[in-house]
Amino acid sequence: PAFRGFQRRFLLGYLPALAADWLQGPLLFQLLHSRGFLRSQIAALYSCGFASNVAFGLVSGVFVDRLGRKKSCVLSSGLCSVSCLLQLSHDFLALAAARVLAGLGTSLLFSAFESWYLHEHLERHDFPAEWIPDTFSRVALWNSGLAVAAGLLAWLLAEGLPLGPAAPFLAALPFLALSGIFAGKNWDENYGKSRPCGKACGEGLRGLVSEPRVLLLGLVQALVESILLIFAFLWTPVLEPHGIPLGIAFSAFTAASAAGSALFRRGTTGRLRLQPL
Repeated sequence: PAFRGFQRRFLLGYLPALAADWLQGPLLFQLLHSRGFLRSQIAALYSCGFASNVAFGLVSGVFVDRLGRKKSCVLSSGLCSVSCLLQLSHDFLALAAARVLAGLGTSLLFSAFESWYLHEHLERHDFPAEWIPDTFSRVALWNSGLAVAAGLLAWLLAEGLPLGPAAPFLAALPFLALSGIFAGKNWDENYGKSRPCGKACGEGLRGLVSEPRVLLLGLVQALVESILLIFAFLWTPVLEPHGIPLGIAFSAFTAASAAGSALFRRGTTGRLRLQPL
């Protein structure tokens, strides 16, 4: 019962942030296009978000450990909230700032929350490490459902409200507020080891050089991610001229992704016992 209560507190703080992140995905290109920007300008705005995510990702681990993981989770919600509000602007620089803040907030979203959970699970509560996969399997299941629902909700809001494609970004604000407030009030603070940023990056580089398989895995992952980011930019202008509802298409993409993950788990753990390459 103690573990289930702790797990529930984590999910109530983390899942709203994931829901808000999914709501910002389906109609971003359409929103920027409706502001009158050229495709090259939209590509530049997308690149601002990707670049800030990459740049901050190099130091996010050290930053989160020093600031505090709970504070970092609350900060993630705050940065993403400001980014959503800036999406209402028609100014290119304001929208570029929105993408930079979104990149920073997303980097924290996918580092601080899980780091907080692992420390609390193992260090503060001393729960068995074998129980960790149960929590993250629940996160994966809920995340898939939230992604599908976010596409449909974004489409309904854009069609039903006068704000159009900006509506899902405002709809994300209550979820971000819920995540930040709940984590701030109900989670304990924890910190990691305080290490100089240069030392931490140096250790990472030495790990890549000393273990070729890790370097190869990183290169493969980078190639896969680059394909996904190119797809994230291109799918809207390809489908929109055909009159396909973008929110429904987004939900179909995420549902297919969830089905693929389920097939992978079934293939590697079921009767077939397939081995990843």
